[in-house]
Order: sequence, then C-alpha cells, then structure tokens
Amino acid sequence: MTTQLIINQQPHEVDAAPDTPLLWVLRDHLQLTGTKYGCGMAQCGACTVHLNGTPVRACVTPLQAVAGQAITTIEGLDSAAGKAVQQAWEELNVVQCGYCQSGQIMSAAALLSSNPTPSDSDIDSAMNGNICRCATYVRIRRGIHQAAKNLASEASGKETSDKGTVV
Repeated sequence: MTTQLIINQQPHEVDAAPDTPLLWVLRDHLQLTGTKYGCGMAQCGACTVHLNGTPVRACVTPLQAVAGQAITTIEGLDSAAGKAVQQAWEELNVVQCGYCQSGQIMSAAALLSSNPTPSDSDIDSAMNGNICRCATYVRIRRGIHQAAKNLASEASGKETSDKGTVV
C-alpha cells in the first residue's frame, strides 16, 4: 500500500504496510538514519521526531497515523529553537557517545518552541523519557538553558555566553 508522507517539508510516497512503524520507514525506505532505534517500546526517546511540531516516538507510531501530516526529523530540524539547541550542544560539548542525541535535540527543540524560558523542572518534565546511557543529563540541561539564552539573544540581537553575559 502506498502512503503519502510530508517529511522535512518534502513529499514522499512510501510503499509499506500501514502498521509499519514510522522509524523503519524513515531509516529503511527513505535512508533518513539520524532518527535512531533504541528500545522499540517508546521508552528511551532515541527515535523522537516531530509530528506537526509535537515530539513523538517513531518506533511505535504507525505509518497510517502520520499520512499527510508534517513530520520533521533531525535532518530537517531548522526552526529557530532547533538551531539554538544545536548551537548550544556544540558550544558546551553536550554529546558524549551521541547515540541518543538526535532524540534529545528533537525533544529540547520542541520544549523551547513552546516554552522559550524553561525552568529546571520544565526541562526535566519535557525531557523525561529521553534516556542517555552516558548520563549527560547535567550537560543536556545546561545546553537547553544555553539554547534558551541563544534564542533570547537572537531576538534582542545580542550574543550571550553560557554564563549569561553579553559578549
């Protein structure tokens, strides 16, 4: 069965069973391998993508549930929040092994899109379920705060360091 998808703002036709998990369509049919397989049960967050701007777990999202909707993968994440998160990740060297980071970045970008000044509690809530085997949670939280500063400084036209000072 052919399904029409909109992935990273591009139309795609995929010939796959309607119950095929989106993760396998992305990776195996479209060669978009930035979205990772972690647990296959929506528990780890490595497969997080955006569906109409909302983070979802691609490993348990059936193809039939996403037909015709806007899907964004790490390869297509180009929102202001997404760019700010990626910049902060680089500035602070958040990544250790990197396997979970596409899911972490997708969840963090969705958080900042809806809440540009999150508290630690907001971050913990939004990132709950994104597992990092390297335990870089402190760096991830710091990266999200830095991304929020990057977004705020971009809005005001000023650059800030990770200590919050204008440079």
